[in-house]
Amino acid sequence: MTLELVQVNFKARDDAALGRFWAQALGWSMSSEGPGVTNLEPVGFDWPDPSAVCVDLVRVPDPETVKYRVRLELATTSDAHQAELAARLEELGATHADAGRGDVPWKVMADPEGNVFSVLEPRELYRDTGPIAAVVVDCADPRGMTRFWGEAIDWTVHELSDDRALLRSAKGVGPYLEFRRTSHDEAVRSRIHLDVMADPVDDQAREVARLEGLGATRADVGQGEVPWVVLTDPAGNEFCVLGRG
Repeated sequence: MTLELVQVNFKARDDAALGRFWAQALGWSMSSEGPGVTNLEPVGFDWPDPSAVCVDLVRVPDPETVKYRVRLELATTSDAHQAELAARLEELGATHADAGRGDVPWKVMADPEGNVFSVLEPRELYRDTGPIAAVVVDCADPRGMTRFWGEAIDWTVHELSDDRALLRSAKGVGPYLEFRRTSHDEAVRSRIHLDVMADPVDDQAREVARLEGLGATRADVGQGEVPWVVLTDPAGNEFCVLGRG
């Protein structure tokens, strides 16, 4: 098994502007590999490394039709830190989002392009994850998602129930990947998806074949001739296997 979860990909109207928001939110550096693409990673980060799941923002002509199936949850270290971070994010252009959850200790917000995320209250589980506590994927069957993704990237399962599954790098570093059961799951193209990469990258074709054997299917989203392969997992979530550009 040679696949690593390396980044979360955002489709954006303005990749540079949204990138500036998230770079400041996370305290990360910002760069670009070409027009319409903005890359975010921790300062001094040697990519790829399981200690962080990076953020990649790609400009697309029409990112409006979205399903918030994938989102980020941000870690905090104290109640004061949570309040300070939420206030700072508002100054950067975030808004509070009504997710219908009532009185909960975390704060649900939306970035300047409407992508929903959460600023969590301090939790011991996330004390060493870095600024991103978890990448959350809503789904109908957390156990089924764990069967596929646990095999796909070989992460350690820390919690598994009918309602929730938590996975993390076997090295015990970086954010968690969480599959959370929802009653409103449907296969709709999302604005945010996961990117994985083979190590070595030349194993891309072999890893794509292995993923297809696990139940992934190839997808055509108009990508054309590109060095990555677009797949969907068994629940219909789009993801990409990166290659050598």
